[in-house]
Amino acid sequence: MKIMEKIFGKWYQNSFVKLVVEIVFIVLPIAFAIRTFIFGLYQVPSESMETTFLVGERFFADKLSYWFRKPKRGEIISLNDPVYPYSNNPVKRLYEKYLSPNISSWTKRVIAIPGDHIKGTIEDGHPVIYLNSQRLDETAYVNKYPIIMTYIKPITLSAGVHTQVINHQFKSYDPTLPWDKQIFYKIDPDKIVIDIRTNKPIIRMPNTPNEKAKDIFEYKLGENQYFVRGDNRRGSYDSSDWGPLNGELIHGRIVFRIWSMDTDEPWLILDLLKNPIDFWKKIRWSRCLQWIK
Repeated sequence: MKIMEKIFGKWYQNSFVKLVVEIVFIVLPIAFAIRTFIFGLYQVPSESMETTFLVGERFFADKLSYWFRKPKRGEIISLNDPVYPYSNNPVKRLYEKYLSPNISSWTKRVIAIPGDHIKGTIEDGHPVIYLNSQRLDETAYVNKYPIIMTYIKPITLSAGVHTQVINHQFKSYDPTLPWDKQIFYKIDPDKIVIDIRTNKPIIRMPNTPNEKAKDIFEYKLGENQYFVRGDNRRGSYDSSDWGPLNGELIHGRIVFRIWSMDTDEPWLILDLLKNPIDFWKKIRWSRCLQWIK
């Protein structure tokens, strides 16, 4: 504290000034260092990792381990947005990686690591992956449930003849259960998107090819390259779309689920204020406080 006394002189004798100085120059830097290099707290913003993770869940990430070792196959990682156009300026790039509010954190599973040969193809009508010439068994984590399109806000065009859906989600559901008894999300039947050509809900079935050729790929991973995918293969934007991940963008390993709640709100207090009664019904108690395998 003698350094602070030399810098701020007699002002440092004032208790309020002393408190502010210590918060700004001691507490906040320590908190930033811990948050950046040791552990992180995150929330699930999308359906790409269902049903391993569900929208509305909060989890803990270990950032310290990857300073001493590389990510392994099968681990679930937190990473910076891989499609963002990062600057070549080292100072600006450092800011983008650790401080920029414009860059989101994503969560994916590591399928292949540097040096691996990975190939995706379609066999007997089902997408499969070969890792180093061996067919990969992913039954332990890939989403086994169908996903159904629901909307938050629709917009009708052409005098009601055609409907374009905006701000939509594909939610996993159990077809053996009624809508009000679903185990993952509460699904409002009135918000299920209907395909006007078939007059049926828009549903994507598990273990079936995507509409685009994203299930067909082949890469020989180079140094510090990883192939990552979401467990919800019918609703994930991942390496099958944008290619291998630069290991520089990996910043944590997801290890613990703290909280699980059926909500799209980024702040739980907002949901509590909006829904003081239903708030407690939205909590998925059986999924809280769990280690992630």
